[in-house]
Amino acid sequence: MLLLFLVSVVSFLLLELIPGSPVEAILPPDASPEQIAAATEAYGLNDPLPIRYLSWLAGILHGDFGRSFQTQESVSSMIAERAPVSVEIAVLAMVVALVISIPVGVISAYRPGGIVDRIATFVVSMTLATPAFVLGIVLVYLFGVKLGLLPILGWVPFSEDPVEHVTHLILPVLTLAAGECVLLTRLLKGDMMATLQQDHVLSARARGLPTRRILMHHSLRQSSFSLVTVSGVVLGRLIGGTVLVEAIFSLPGMGTMTINAIQARDYIVVQAVVLLSAVVYLGMNTLVDLSYPLLDPRVRK
Repeated sequence: MLLLFLVSVVSFLLLELIPGSPVEAILPPDASPEQIAAATEAYGLNDPLPIRYLSWLAGILHGDFGRSFQTQESVSSMIAERAPVSVEIAVLAMVVALVISIPVGVISAYRPGGIVDRIATFVVSMTLATPAFVLGIVLVYLFGVKLGLLPILGWVPFSEDPVEHVTHLILPVLTLAAGECVLLTRLLKGDMMATLQQDHVLSARARGLPTRRILMHHSLRQSSFSLVTVSGVVLGRLIGGTVLVEAIFSLPGMGTMTINAIQARDYIVVQAVVLLSAVVYLGMNTLVDLSYPLLDPRVRK
């Protein structure tokens, strides 16, 4: 709770230190001093900083994030409308990254220098040198413009057309998943190589246990602590950090909403998104900590 309180204070104060006022973005350039004063009074922007913070925090504790300065729409309803888009993209990207990273990491650790390991090393080197937004643009050009296989921009709800919904998801999900595949594969490979040299694994090999059982039962679970930890952190970061991908593919998620709010100096929206991102991040880390006993019963002791 203390950490969440500090996050709320920091997110509120950082935006308060930004030059300018939301009133300047709301009113026309030729607004009179009387109009500016009236708008400032209406939005409570002339109250002392502690009073504004406490009022904002009290609203959040009751589930009310306030109203957008620009649209007068409830921030809670704006987030509820756009959050499913960001969450879906982030979760699918995490799933794709894990589905690719786990088998590649296990095989690379079991046969270092083999064909899978060499290909993975090459792909990792290429991806590390390519920022996510550059990769997104490359994928758009290759699969959308050049080959015409996938849609480039926009979003189709699943309820309207499931097939179009999936096709519009492919490029954003691949763009996000690519960078995480690199991180997770390298992490799992390193941990697996260390685990494969431990006594209990060598003993299992000496007893003639099948390779699949040695890798999946004796090695993978013990090597998954770092993978689970990083996966939780990555998922929390992805949910709150899909800004560039949403901008590239014109997706109606929280990232796009945040960019528009920053440009319009709609601070109340930005503060809510920052706070929610921090809550998700901390929540994911808590779930990761709770999952450790499931991976290794020795942790319970």
